Amino acid sequence: MDIVFMGTPDFAKTSLEEIYNAGYNVKAVVTNPDKPKGRGMKLIPSPVKEYASSKKINIYQPIKIKDNVEFIDEIKSLNPDVICVVAYGKILPKELLSIPKFGCINVHGSLLPKYRGAAPIQWAVLNGETKTGITTIFMDEGMDTGDIILKEETDIGENETTGELWDRLAKIGGKLLVKTLKEIENGTAKRIPQGNDFSLAPMLNKELAEINWNKKTATEIKNLVRGLNPIMGAFSILNGKKLKFWKVEALNDSELDIQNKKPGDILIQDCKKGLFIKAKEGIVSIIEIQGENGKKMNIFDFLRGNKI
Repeated sequence: MDIVFMGTPDFAKTSLEEIYNAGYNVKAVVTNPDKPKGRGMKLIPSPVKEYASSKKINIYQPIKIKDNVEFIDEIKSLNPDVICVVAYGKILPKELLSIPKFGCINVHGSLLPKYRGAAPIQWAVLNGETKTGITTIFMDEGMDTGDIILKEETDIGENETTGELWDRLAKIGGKLLVKTLKEIENGTAKRIPQGNDFSLAPMLNKELAEINWNKKTATEIKNLVRGLNPIMGAFSILNGKKLKFWKVEALNDSELDIQNKKPGDILIQDCKKGLFIKAKEGIVSIIEIQGENGKKMNIFDFLRGNKI
């Protein structure tokens, strides 16, 4: 089966690797243009491009797809049986969706129709979900609205971060994509309509990262910290400087003396006992922290050189 693969980050690279190793003929890869990074603003290729280059697969990096006649014609000339889309980052126009013989299929990081959108893995952790998974769908013109082919569910660990879950789901997604392609080849792939009971997972914004101790419970703060690790980190401002929290634990109010304490008040700061902060409900125990322009540190090491 001839395939065109569209994807950008490491999450997508895992799926590309799986279908390549399974023996599918990947005729071309489509990925986002190289991005400048670091102090020297050197152009860095996407993980998908790096893998495709190592396997000598043809690579396309269009700045835009919509109304890009030259690019659409190029894909038509490849005559793919299937276009596989994994975390590509752009909505595909109808002209592209109609090219492959068996359609375009997408690997999505949630149990659709839950968490349609750009950040399904992050929002599952942020919202304290205990289960999530991978869904493969036949794509249509909507955002993650196509008919479901296969699903695989997995538990979310109590302390699991977005980064850890991302890596696990990438592996599940790659294997589910291969299974999906086999069903399409055999003519046994199902088309299950999603229905209208859905939720959205929009892109994250920086404002989300600041902890509001007055409005969030200890559990909600823990989920915020987990959900933004390693993307941007949840933070608070202290004396005009940013403190980032990378790992915390949620405790009950009964575990420490909170008499006359307000949300945001420090209950204990001690280089041997740790750092404990009052939340709207419950107490947040800080495990890993990062001062402004500093490195991530466990809280005991941090408190030996810093007072809060």
